[in-house]
Amino acid sequence: MLSKLQTVEVPVAGMDCAECAAHVHKAICALPGVAAANVLLASEKAIIQLDPAQVQLPAIYKAVEGAGYSVPAAAEAAAAREDGPALSGQFYRKLMAVFGLVFGAVLFVVVVGEWLGVFEQLTQRVPFAVGLLLVIATGWPIFHNVIRAALRGQVLSHTLMSLGVLAALAVGQWATAAVVVFFMRVGDYAEKLTSEGARRAVKELAALAPQTARVERDGVEQEMPIGAVAVGETVVVRPGEKIPVDGSVIGGQATVDQAAITGESMPVEVGPGAEVYAATLAQLGSIRVRVTRVGGDTTFGQVVRLVEQAETHRAGVQRFADKFSAWYLPIVGTIALLTFVLRQDPLATAAVLVVACSCSIALATPIAMLASIGAGAKRGVLIKGGKYLETLARADVVLIDKTGTLTLGQPQITEIGTFNGLSQENVLALAAAAERYSEHPLAEAVRSAARSRSLQLAEPQEFKAIPGMGVRAVVGGKTVIVGNARLLAESMPGFHAPPGGELPGKTVLYVAQDGEVAGALSAEDTLRGEVPAALAQLRALGIRHVELLTGDHEQAAAGLAQPLGVAWRANLLPADKIAIVKEYQAQGHVVVMVGDGVNDAPALAQADVGIAMGRGADIAVAAAHVTLLRDDWSLVPQVLQIAQRTMGVVKLNLGFTAVYNVVGLTLAALGFLPPIFAAAAQSLPDLAMLANSARLIRQR
Repeated sequence: MLSKLQTVEVPVAGMDCAECAAHVHKAICALPGVAAANVLLASEKAIIQLDPAQVQLPAIYKAVEGAGYSVPAAAEAAAAREDGPALSGQFYRKLMAVFGLVFGAVLFVVVVGEWLGVFEQLTQRVPFAVGLLLVIATGWPIFHNVIRAALRGQVLSHTLMSLGVLAALAVGQWATAAVVVFFMRVGDYAEKLTSEGARRAVKELAALAPQTARVERDGVEQEMPIGAVAVGETVVVRPGEKIPVDGSVIGGQATVDQAAITGESMPVEVGPGAEVYAATLAQLGSIRVRVTRVGGDTTFGQVVRLVEQAETHRAGVQRFADKFSAWYLPIVGTIALLTFVLRQDPLATAAVLVVACSCSIALATPIAMLASIGAGAKRGVLIKGGKYLETLARADVVLIDKTGTLTLGQPQITEIGTFNGLSQENVLALAAAAERYSEHPLAEAVRSAARSRSLQLAEPQEFKAIPGMGVRAVVGGKTVIVGNARLLAESMPGFHAPPGGELPGKTVLYVAQDGEVAGALSAEDTLRGEVPAALAQLRALGIRHVELLTGDHEQAAAGLAQPLGVAWRANLLPADKIAIVKEYQAQGHVVVMVGDGVNDAPALAQADVGIAMGRGADIAVAAAHVTLLRDDWSLVPQVLQIAQRTMGVVKLNLGFTAVYNVVGLTLAALGFLPPIFAAAAQSLPDLAMLANSARLIRQR
């Protein structure tokens, strides 16, 4: 009998770079019973799928500790998560400024002092034994990790630099060794700041969720932790408070700022029947909410979880960087050996070992990816992983669903025809009064049109819904019929629909009063207003082909697609949409599918990148790789723009790091870069990539 796999989360402390996460991953995956593991550097934890019959948590903890890292207790991990957001943007910038000043001051003193010959004169007065103790004392945390890794057969980025320190000490250059150690520590600190910069977006996002709720129990309001709130209970939210749960408003009115979920800056008015979301802010008014989702099951909880797990979907360029780091260190070791053999220069050899910087290569991709994913989440765009950013940057075909995606998905009254001298308001008021208690979507379109004109509606004395045709009601003592041509033909002998009344993509509702036709209402699903501009932006971003895919008939598809200048295919089933996606993929295109419905889910999953509209069906959102948290088509080109900018930053990071390391290794091997200068040089790429990737957090 096969055991059922379980998913567990284990906090991991002490990871500073992608190399650290790789070591933890390798240690965990080596355990029998572990099916899969994802180590998240930004979230400082590991998500593990395991067979509980073969492996238990104590074994996981031991493996993590054996790799040189620690597993904090649950309380400590929670405290760390709570303390994380304390590193605010302002404090972070100040810390970076102080760090830069100290780094620059020491760099200036060492470099200028070495150039003038003063540095060497000062250090010669210090006994070698004292210098040796200084090197060991300041560098012991690094040396300890290197020794421990070596005993496990692992090579760290600091391994080569530690050998450089040893080489400097071997030739009596304790001052050089001390400077190397200083810049090694500076490099570690820079990496921690770099990692924290990406980590901060996730922590700030998680901190938006309220931790308590005011629940009505037995007629009494009680303040309690979120974990104690049950689905079906009623939560009270007062003005100025964050809504703690997902739910439906059952009482009260409020103005709610939903920016945390949708990215939309304008607040919305909510009342009975409206859906509200956790982490949104009730600015004005008080509401009572019936709970439908709590904690991690809320829309906001899912956003946080998916952003945290975005690292698990590693881009191809990121996997390349990881592999490159693995064989880069042996190459550097070989160059150092050749330098020593051919030039017989211990200092040049030490400089080669010191200048090599593999951490910057490993950090080049994930920092940029996480910056964009975190920034996107704050703008209402949920990207489920770095690999989808890379794919989006290469996209050249966009396929689009029609109803609910290009269109609003809700019929609206677009035209009102009148007969017998009645006004449009008279006809609309008659129809809306007759449809007052109908649940049909077309009835809601009629009532919505009446509300938009502030019409007063009479109360129907009698009401009867006729499935598939319309309604019959008595309004003000008169019989009112609202429905299609078939209903009127059956109710009024001699009635004939006027020619051309049924237009492609439109539905006509006839309105009759006491046996006479009073007017006609034309209803249609209207195009989203922002779509034409968004499609123009897609083409400007390099999308070569845009095509509409719909299950509607050809006339409706053509009527919508032709004015937009896009191709179309109609009468499609879900299997047909998948076949079309595969057709383009077989031709070598990178395909993006945009949809919202249940019937779109298979095509969204098949596409290279599926984009789900935020108010779409749950299965569509689950199948998609990118979710728009508000129904705004202008976000579609924004997603592609984010992806293209991200990959531009990643390529610049990798290119800069590659050139920097080649130049540094060459100068060191030829003896033009002394070990002191090499130590200073190896810390600069991390800072450069931090500054370059930070642009993505601020992108608009």
